[in-house]
Amino acid sequence: MTKYADIHRASLENPDRFWGEAAEGIDWATPWHKVLDNPAADTYRWFAGGRLNTCYNALDRHVERGRGDQTAIIYDSAVTDTQRKISYTELLADVSRFAGALAANGVNTGDRVIIYMPMIPEAIIAVLACARLGAVHSVVFGGFAAAELATRIDDAKPQLIVSASCGIEPTRLIEYKPLLDEAIDIAKHKPARCILFQRPQTTATLIPGRDVDWVEAMQSAADHDCVIVGANDPLYLLYTSGTTGQPKGIVRDNGGHAVALHWSMKNIYGVDPGEVYWAASDIGWVVGHSYIIYGPLLHGNTTVLFEGKPVGTPDAGAFWRVAAEHKVAAMFTAPTAFRAIKQQDPEGALISDYDLSSLRTLFLAGERCDPDTLHWAEDKLGIPVIDHWWQTETGWSIAANCMGIEHLPVKAGSVGPAAPGWDVHALDSEGNDVAAGDVGAIACKLPLPPGTLTGLWQAEERFRSSYLKTFPGYYETGDAGFVDADGYIHVMSRTDDVINVAGHRLSTGAIEEVLAGHPDVAECAVIGAADDLKGQLPLGFLVLKAGVDRPHATIVAETVAMVREQVGPVAVFKKAVVVTRLPKTRSGKVLRGTMRNIADSQEYKVPATIEDPVVLDEIETALQKIGYSD
Repeated sequence: MTKYADIHRASLENPDRFWGEAAEGIDWATPWHKVLDNPAADTYRWFAGGRLNTCYNALDRHVERGRGDQTAIIYDSAVTDTQRKISYTELLADVSRFAGALAANGVNTGDRVIIYMPMIPEAIIAVLACARLGAVHSVVFGGFAAAELATRIDDAKPQLIVSASCGIEPTRLIEYKPLLDEAIDIAKHKPARCILFQRPQTTATLIPGRDVDWVEAMQSAADHDCVIVGANDPLYLLYTSGTTGQPKGIVRDNGGHAVALHWSMKNIYGVDPGEVYWAASDIGWVVGHSYIIYGPLLHGNTTVLFEGKPVGTPDAGAFWRVAAEHKVAAMFTAPTAFRAIKQQDPEGALISDYDLSSLRTLFLAGERCDPDTLHWAEDKLGIPVIDHWWQTETGWSIAANCMGIEHLPVKAGSVGPAAPGWDVHALDSEGNDVAAGDVGAIACKLPLPPGTLTGLWQAEERFRSSYLKTFPGYYETGDAGFVDADGYIHVMSRTDDVINVAGHRLSTGAIEEVLAGHPDVAECAVIGAADDLKGQLPLGFLVLKAGVDRPHATIVAETVAMVREQVGPVAVFKKAVVVTRLPKTRSGKVLRGTMRNIADSQEYKVPATIEDPVVLDEIETALQKIGYSD
């Protein structure tokens, strides 16, 4: 039996011992009474009775043990052409002082603070300052629409909002203050204070009596010590989209979160304290919370905070420059970022301009990675490329090839075996395990490991109906896929992206995998469009690689033939359309549900998370040309 298999089995057979040993990597003010309390119920809790402070574990203890001079944050802004390195000692000083500023403006332990900021160090300082006080932070992606920000204000009811004067995109500047002011006007709940960081690119107008300048707040504040909180007290709320249109506030605790993320840095990502780790994401998303801020700092790593894009800042070599300049050991980004790079630089020519000898591994997550993209990255970089799978709700990996435990063979199209602590099943509609290789609803047996959601903010019934009701005793992931004979998990699509073609259940991900293998296709998406005869028919969207000038009709015909050969005529894949880009969220997820509504001539709401709404008009025009969308 492999080392991984031994460890995974031990984590399920004796979770108290497994996670109790992992918890020794965290400093506790008061030890826990039980590692896992009430394990037979869905109200289980980890490290009950334990008390700690997450900020202390991320900063103070490293300084106290001689790591103060090490760089904690490398801030690399491609959009402003600036860089800044902040040591653990410097970061601790700034966080302590800003915690004092928050307290001076009325923030107490348990209060909520919304953070609405761009990718700048002050955003991380604000997050950690909340953790230092025992306040509950809720980061909202900077530049989010005012109406969406307002819904989060009304749900979280923050005492204070921290923001900045602007965010900077490759082609434009986004002023945050007008959006913030409008959101507060719309919201029923009114925060008592707002603290604004003025960026040099623009100065926001402050409202007397409510708004406070960041610099002035810091100058007048006193340093604040860590506030000790319970292991099960909330650390943060993070809102994720819900099917009702009302966002769901995922609640993360302090104790289990610190234990799981600290453990994951070495065991999943294979990095040691002192090494540089880079998650190319945004702090508004769960990846930014877990692996730009908390995971690396809890583990004593140097974390990279990148303000830029994979292409366009200035070109498709942006990621290689950052990895080379800062000697990144492990990198984590979304497959869509690599598809964008591949589309602009199909041969990977820009990679040769940089020394990437420090880069040992590349991890991908956020959306299914098609085998073609994975093989492209493996071929061009010459390092292990690990597709792994997790969710906003879980906070860290459900499945992964754990590089710090054992480098198992990579299977393209699979996210690897279940991570230690996770018991993953593919179930039929009755809650029974399907045969190995058969597609089912992916669910995880309770109790979930530490670090996962403890509920939804002030919505207990919604939490149960969303995640626990369909399969009693399991957490419903909402993803569809299968577990193969070797125990590798294949996440094919969201459950609602499994289409029914004349009674045959087909995964859109399986068809996308074939389309992505076409030599001219940079990225693709497949939806199930309504059909009077067969119920649904698959419809493909193709984005071509830069420089491809072959007739689109020829490429479409070739992809149709490929699907017929590799998936079979049962797929009835007959139509695809070439588009210049796919509609995506800012985190890189393709908006398949919105595309399906357009194809079916259904009304749809422009998602607040969309990166560029104009692309929806382009999609509608393309669909009209092939007989879809009225």
